[in-house]
Amino acid sequence: MDLLAHFRSARHTVNLPAGAVLFAEGDPATNMYVLLEGAADICIGDEIVESAVPPALLGEMALVDSTVRSATVVLRSACRLVSIEAPQFDLLVRESPEFARQVMTVMAKRLRATNEGLRQAMGEISVRGRRPR
Repeated sequence: MDLLAHFRSARHTVNLPAGAVLFAEGDPATNMYVLLEGAADICIGDEIVESAVPPALLGEMALVDSTVRSATVVLRSACRLVSIEAPQFDLLVRESPEFARQVMTVMAKRLRATNEGLRQAMGEISVRGRRPR
């Protein structure tokens, strides 16, 4: 699914300036966003874990599992986004299996990146923790 083509003519877009916090770790979630223009950093704590560019999905995880935000998103440049609330998300999933697959693909990609980061960190710990013989 071409997210940019699908949402480009959306009537209700949000325009925010560079430096704005789209949402913060721990915030409740009632919506997700499709990044149409600009760039944003996804942060956990003080670490940037991903730099997002169009057509990135932002905030989908908390919307899918109805929990609080697990990351903070800070806009690196002025951005135009589409906000998708839970009822609209449910409708998109029902009417467009391609949209549902796109959301799952993004979540799987982020999980794989997290797993790889964990694998590397565990390797560094095991190397540092070994005693010389």
